[in-house]
Amino acid sequence: MRPETLYQLFKPLDTLKGIGPRLKNKLKYLIGENVIDLLWHLPTDVINRAYCPNVVEAEKGRIVTFNLIVNKHLPSRRKNMPYKVHCSDETSDIDLIWFNARRDYLEELLPIGKEIIVSGKIDVYKNTKQIIHPDYIFPAEESKKLPKFEPVYRLTQGVSNKVIRRNVLEILNLIPDIQEWNDKNLLKKMNWPSFNEAIKNVHYPGDSLDISHDNLSRQRLAYDELLANQISLSLISKNFSKIQGHSIKSNSSSISRIINQLPFELTNSQKMCVDEITDDMTQPERMLRLLQGDVGSGKTIVAFLTLMHAVNAKKQCAFMAPTELLASQHYETLKNYCSVNDVSLKIITGKTRNAEKEEIYSELRNGNLDIVIGTHALFQEKVVFKDLGFVVIDEQHRFGVHQRLSLTSKNQKKPPDILLMTATPIPRTLELTAYGSMSVSKIVEKPHGIQIIETAAKPITNVGKTIKSLEKIFKNNGKAYWVCPLIEESEKIDLAAAEDRYLSLKDVYGDNVLLIHGRIPSEEREKIMSEFKFGNKRILVATTVIEVGIDVPEATVMIIEHAERFGLSQLHQLRGRVGRSINKSSCLLLYQTPLGINAKKRIETLRETNDGFVIAEEDLILRGAGEILGTRQSGFHIFKIANLNTDRNLLELANKNANYIVSKGLLDGGSSAENFKLLLHLFNQDRAIKYLEAG
Repeated sequence: MRPETLYQLFKPLDTLKGIGPRLKNKLKYLIGENVIDLLWHLPTDVINRAYCPNVVEAEKGRIVTFNLIVNKHLPSRRKNMPYKVHCSDETSDIDLIWFNARRDYLEELLPIGKEIIVSGKIDVYKNTKQIIHPDYIFPAEESKKLPKFEPVYRLTQGVSNKVIRRNVLEILNLIPDIQEWNDKNLLKKMNWPSFNEAIKNVHYPGDSLDISHDNLSRQRLAYDELLANQISLSLISKNFSKIQGHSIKSNSSSISRIINQLPFELTNSQKMCVDEITDDMTQPERMLRLLQGDVGSGKTIVAFLTLMHAVNAKKQCAFMAPTELLASQHYETLKNYCSVNDVSLKIITGKTRNAEKEEIYSELRNGNLDIVIGTHALFQEKVVFKDLGFVVIDEQHRFGVHQRLSLTSKNQKKPPDILLMTATPIPRTLELTAYGSMSVSKIVEKPHGIQIIETAAKPITNVGKTIKSLEKIFKNNGKAYWVCPLIEESEKIDLAAAEDRYLSLKDVYGDNVLLIHGRIPSEEREKIMSEFKFGNKRILVATTVIEVGIDVPEATVMIIEHAERFGLSQLHQLRGRVGRSINKSSCLLLYQTPLGINAKKRIETLRETNDGFVIAEEDLILRGAGEILGTRQSGFHIFKIANLNTDRNLLELANKNANYIVSKGLLDGGSSAENFKLLLHLFNQDRAIKYLEAG
């Protein structure tokens, strides 16, 4: 239950005066649904109304504040003509202009002979100065009502700055005296004000510095938001670690023997990840760990060794992949390793024959099958394990949370350990805020013998030469990808279409060219990808559907057309489809000139480095957290005040302090615990409160 002092702040927006159903609906998508959401909607700019010249000296285009006398009303004669009010000061005349104005309203507002204060943007029409639709008009005796510095808020169609400002001022009066949760020494060191002072200061900016991240009040609120997030994640992690799982212990010498059998040497990074994961699996608490590895870094073999760790401990395992092709690829990679070690391995997908499926179901129920690889088919009720101890989920972001849970709940006794894998490197800032409740292992090296992909960039006018240059892949028995950003021509933007590019390449290379895009049914797409991998076709024209997954070692050339249209991480993922063998690989970025600043930076970054973690950090700077994670797909909490680019130092501080607060039991009782609960309530981290109350 929220403290009573906060009830007013968590009421629906339409409890505020002047907010009806229509406005509430518009504000819902702009800021949120509750009163407090308006409080976190901070100004993005400030209007300075302190410029008070006389009329003759006023500079065109500036926001001005005048002291005027009303001289004459000139109502509009025709519907499309403006309503003018002639005014003046001691130096010159000026017109106030309205379109579609009500005469009775303006005559009451501006009686002739009245001294008024007017503020708005000054313009000039036919040598006469004018203000169109003034922002403010007050009687001269009420001049104190005019704000000298007016905050400007982010808006949406149908919502005015005045509406936001009026309601924010009302809410500021509802805020109770908030007890301090931050350490006094921290506040003194950072020179931060109290919460109540901070929230009022940010909504009363005096200049542009007050709306920047350097403003001390903003810093304090950003830190509070990050601290609430980090405490919440720390509590979730602590609660998760209490769940009893399988203590999966196996003979370490047998794992070493399997490693020695491999036809290649593991990198130090792979060895470290295997050790981290298997050590975690031996603990009595349930494991939830994320394995990050750049494209081609060797995550599958790390997963195999951890699967063997579980199998040696007599536990059944499931390995889930998002597509049948990727599941088949994992199966082909692992079946020989399993066979050599006398481990039973089978695959179940939508294509598996019913008789074979029934056999697999039976073997899983009886405990006669060690490892099953599959797609969404593993979610089916018929899939029942005798003792599921370990689950690996590849490209985990492609599965919904409920789907993952449906697989991981297939052991009725104790929940299995979970290893999530992703080929998308995650910047540390996002790792802390989006994945802070789980342990993370990282493969930061490429396997031995894999060469760095040479990346070049050329204007798209070189497309003819590029098509001709593909002749060399036929001589070298190689294969090439040609990626286009759209499926078909758009009338509005000049983008090369995959279908047109396919036809132009087919004119030169005949039946050696394949086409794949998102509108082709998934089953047919997988057939095309399989034909490209195992058949004699040399060139695959594609959209981004080939971004993640399929491994074609013979593919040594990646051409990305209109590279300026892709995000940095997406370009890196596409580039990672080549360079999967010891053969020299290359990537060519074809771009439309002139390049924008961000597009130029993306292409430069890609040419300078092959390190996915460096690229992920740069992508975060260029695009922001929401676009990288995909708000809807990931469910990631986009911060309302904190900015993960400018406030990284505050995030590190919040992470450190949150871990201290939780580990030292400062949330377990007493006044400090109540203050921290207040923080969590204010920033909508109610789930953390539930964990606290549940002990």
